Amino acid sequence: MAEIEHFVDPLDKSYSKFFMVENDLLPLLTASNQEATGDMIYDMPLKTAVEQKAICNETLAYFMARTFRFLKACGVRADKIRFRQHRSNEMAHYAADCWDAEVHCSYGWIEVAGHADRSCFDLTRHQEKTKVELVAARPLPEPLLVKYI
Repeated sequence: MAEIEHFVDPLDKSYSKFFMVENDLLPLLTASNQEATGDMIYDMPLKTAVEQKAICNETLAYFMARTFRFLKACGVRADKIRFRQHRSNEMAHYAADCWDAEVHCSYGWIEVAGHADRSCFDLTRHQEKTKVELVAARPLPEPLLVKYI
């Protein structure tokens, strides 16, 4: 397993390259399906999954698709890969959504990668500990006037 932290604008979690994967079909085991039937979803394009909020945003869905493609390129059979969403009782308090990429092997389903929308939790903690401001600027279409009383 490896870790990547990809930071996004918390007000806009769209992703410019999402169009490249929006029609991909990933094997999804949603939290609600785990608690109800245990059935996997095989036929939902990622664009639909994001629109229906099965996956909370484009950025998360994009990196899930890239992981699926990577695992297949490494030789893992597609029918041995699934993405399992964390249920409410296992979701970290700071995560908006979390999916584990799992591979079925002789030990059963094993997590090989985690995908989480952690919002700004990590940056906030880094700032608190290092006392260094970690922010990104984005241009606004119009200046924002703020009146302090």
